[in-house]
Amino acid sequence: MRKLKKHKSSTDGRVNGHASRHGEPESWRRQKLCEIQQALDSDPVDIETLRTAAASEGGLLNDDIRRKVWPKLLNVNIYSLPPKPGREVRQNHKDYNQVVMDVRRSLRRFPKGMRAEERAVLQEQLVDIILDVLLRNPPLYYYQGFHDIAVTFLLVVGERMAIPMVETLSNHHLRDFMDPTMDSTKHILNYLMPLLEQVNPELHTFMTRAEVGTIFALSWLITWYGHVLSEFRHVLRLYDFFLASHPLMAIYFAATIVLHRQEEVLESECDMAMVHHLLSQIPQDLPYQLLIGRAQSLFNQYPPSLLAQRAALQSRNSITIGSYQAFQRSRQLQRPDRVLRGRGGGGPGGGLQGARGPEAGGSQLVVRMAVWGISATLGAAALAVAHTALNWSPDFLMQLF
Repeated sequence: MRKLKKHKSSTDGRVNGHASRHGEPESWRRQKLCEIQQALDSDPVDIETLRTAAASEGGLLNDDIRRKVWPKLLNVNIYSLPPKPGREVRQNHKDYNQVVMDVRRSLRRFPKGMRAEERAVLQEQLVDIILDVLLRNPPLYYYQGFHDIAVTFLLVVGERMAIPMVETLSNHHLRDFMDPTMDSTKHILNYLMPLLEQVNPELHTFMTRAEVGTIFALSWLITWYGHVLSEFRHVLRLYDFFLASHPLMAIYFAATIVLHRQEEVLESECDMAMVHHLLSQIPQDLPYQLLIGRAQSLFNQYPPSLLAQRAALQSRNSITIGSYQAFQRSRQLQRPDRVLRGRGGGGPGGGLQGARGPEAGGSQLVVRMAVWGISATLGAAALAVAHTALNWSPDFLMQLF
């Protein structure tokens, strides 16, 4: 197994700067790209090198690389994609109306300046992705915020590839969030306070006295921060990291955010409403690579098995945690794309233009074709910046109490 070399940032501190520390433009990026390609070409695919690349400085660098690496991190064969259920079947699903409402109000998750017609097609595709996953997996229950995760995959890899990737993610990393009740979600949130207690007992005591709980981190966790970060590039950076990591890494990252702001917290009034308001307003200028490194260190120092010894975490088994080792073993045996391409008889874009059928006519079909080209071929690389906005439903939050 190759070890990915540590890549240095530029002299001005930019992760993706235009000059290396030694004056050679983008040399570390070229080296990283070469190592990623070698890992993808290995047979079996060198998953550990890809995981290291996703977590190290700069992440996976761009969306072209993500379209190659994300499927490998999820053990998805993009050359053997599942068929799409019929439209009538999707519309008859019990969650259809809720999904449509959530998608309609997620306008800021799409790029600024996008034509309304183009956005409408992407929103329609987003509804289809979510419902296709739910239809093939009856034990999974939709939750508000799931669309924030699905739209990220739609914008990067396109509709056809996003469906099996979101499906795999739902059955593994997100599985506890997709139970019929919020009990499993609360169980995952309950890892946060014991982790803070291990690292900073003073901060833990202060937050306990304030009775702030962990609800402030709910949207962080269940959307992988897609709901709370305004810059799409930061969302993508975290998705690189989380896809390469243990399913609980999102809660470790939450701990690093709280610890990063510990002075602010300790200087605030020890009051539930005050502390909750402070923590729920996540800063947009976080030092992401620094916090990613700290989250990895916390995970190594205080693994979930250690935290689970706390009484509050002993009473419930997590499907997500329990299935991770088997999932991790399965993705170690993947074949490179050159092999899968020959077996599958098609590519990730195969049949894409016909996926919607002939029901659309005239100018609407032209718009659909244009959007398919953006979402399936260019992804977020052509979409610049996306903003996140969602007014959380009060009835959803009430399930937590």
